[in-house]
Amino acid sequence: MKPRFLLDENINRAIQRQLRRQHPSLEVLAVGDPGAPPSGTSDPDILNWIEENSYLLVTENRSTIPAHLSDHFASGRHIPGLFWVRPGAGVGRIIEELHLIWLASATEEYRDRTLFIPLD
Repeated sequence: MKPRFLLDENINRAIQRQLRRQHPSLEVLAVGDPGAPPSGTSDPDILNWIEENSYLLVTENRSTIPAHLSDHFASGRHIPGLFWVRPGAGVGRIIEELHLIWLASATEEYRDRTLFIPLD
């Protein structure tokens, strides 16, 4: 299955708009969108949602997500994958990376993995 992305509330919405405009078949939701978790959803509920719906999470949240992710794994749960956006990464570079990930991989490759983007 092609990767699908869920952008957390702190990710610049321009990333979603540009991905949709440039690559209409790439599926990208943001927290608060119809069909996505509502704004203000707790981190544990976001992790449950991505697991249940097979979306890769894109986040800058390195303050609270790590502890919740550890608890999520400790309870025997899984995630399709999580991408941490590197501090200072430009919007254009993030868009390019997500597009390349979508083009060149399958969701299953990221199961229970966390990676930083840009990848280099």
